[in-house]
Amino acid sequence: MDNIKFALADGVVIAKRNVIKIKRVPELLVSVLISPIIFVLLFAYVFGSSIEIQGGSYREFLISGIFAMNLTFSATLTGAGLAEDMQKGIIDRFRSLPMSRSAVVFGRTGSDVIYNVLSLIIMSITGFVVGWRIHNGLGKAILGFGLLLLFAYAMSWIMAYVGLLVPSPEVVSNASFMVIFPLSFIANTFVPAENLPTPLRVFAEWNPVSSVTQASREFFGNIPIGTPDPTAWPLQNPAVYTVIWVAIIIAIFAPLAVRRYKLAPTKS
Repeated sequence: MDNIKFALADGVVIAKRNVIKIKRVPELLVSVLISPIIFVLLFAYVFGSSIEIQGGSYREFLISGIFAMNLTFSATLTGAGLAEDMQKGIIDRFRSLPMSRSAVVFGRTGSDVIYNVLSLIIMSITGFVVGWRIHNGLGKAILGFGLLLLFAYAMSWIMAYVGLLVPSPEVVSNASFMVIFPLSFIANTFVPAENLPTPLRVFAEWNPVSSVTQASREFFGNIPIGTPDPTAWPLQNPAVYTVIWVAIIIAIFAPLAVRRYKLAPTKS
């Protein structure tokens, strides 16, 4: 029990260090605060003027997709931050301290939850400005936001492992873009999955980004009237399917990331 307590305390210290870094590296505010605003405005006014959603507002349909996409992309902050610390030798300094070996990775993923909360707040405010509304009450809205943050937290563990595996933050960004971009766009984030060609539709229906988007739309009450019921099980049970993915990802990548942190070569 004491070991767990010390590990949590060390993780909180590392998380605090990563949050304070925003003050010292103002460029992080661009990705945390400015980028979400740009995404919402760009997609709302560009796609919003060219795509119609029968029985509903495209902007309301869109916002959950923007939430899911932006939070998925934000996982790269975790990997890039750890890769930068490895590159600069900061990880070696942490290893020399009498602290839990898992604290650095847990602190990094924990601090990114704070970044994601800030990002969600900014996107929500911008969404309200462009016409997005919550129709199912505060309780279900909190569940929707919580599920989005939980999914983003799971994705951060994947990127934590990648960040400890590659030599530089630039490699993390490039590698993650090649995976996260298709995951975010071959989904129901910006258009209904049934509008996609059959091979892409099947991929989108089983894509966890689609399920977290669908679940948040249901929690927010943003499913347009007259929308056909989904035929694929993941979109019929999106919250359950998302939680299953979260559990699988954390169960696999949390131990891998911690082990990689312990075994990663020191900076020469």
